[in-house]
Amino acid sequence: MALLVALVMKTFLIQVFVIPSGSMEQTIQVGDRVLVDKLTPWFGSEPQRGDVVVFKDPGGWLESDRKPSGDGPVLGAAKQVLTFVGLLPSDSEQDLIKRVIGVGGDTVECCDAQGRLSVNGTPVDEQSYVASANPPSRQPFKVKVPQGRLWVMGDHRDVSADSRFHMGNPGQGTIPLSGVVGRAFVIAWPLDRFHQLDVPSSLSSLARAPQARGTVPEPVGVGPVPMEPPLVMGVLGILPVAVRRPGRPSV
Repeated sequence: MALLVALVMKTFLIQVFVIPSGSMEQTIQVGDRVLVDKLTPWFGSEPQRGDVVVFKDPGGWLESDRKPSGDGPVLGAAKQVLTFVGLLPSDSEQDLIKRVIGVGGDTVECCDAQGRLSVNGTPVDEQSYVASANPPSRQPFKVKVPQGRLWVMGDHRDVSADSRFHMGNPGQGTIPLSGVVGRAFVIAWPLDRFHQLDVPSSLSSLARAPQARGTVPEPVGVGPVPMEPPLVMGVLGILPVAVRRPGRPSV
């Protein structure tokens, strides 16, 4: 029963991810466990500006550095089953977490004369989520986001290998909606940091851009690309607690 419930939750409802890097500080810190809503996309809901989303590597964002497993065939198979249903963390996932800054049709630009990022010509106040002492971007850019794609950036701009650093890749730095795993909505662990991940009104209140053709971004020169590890799928530790019988010791 625990395996079945875990599989259903991981596939359709909620998944736990462990944050391995500081690219979303101070909003999300290294070691935090975040809950990701995987249900609403099944009903056609799309990420909006300001949402924190987990997404699959669209190609070339992560460096593959996998070590061969020393597990035997039996132990290896058992681990694969438990990983598949979400009761063991996966070390082969290629997922990242960023904040949505622009959606299809938006023009995202940085920076203006006051050093601010703008969306569709409207300056955005980012003080509520961008890490202290970080400017909106040290690399100037201007991009028109194609329909069906997103422009994403980390809150810790100085160390985040986000859309800015992949404008030479297919998609020109944007990610496809089809690659979005879900929306991170709660920091669940550690308990002293338990809180909901709110959407900043400075982004959510912006009007949608008019439909337009043409999706060619302006080129941007950048320095060395920061290295960023993939997210780790967390253990659904609440499930064994929910199904164990009274009087049985926890493990």
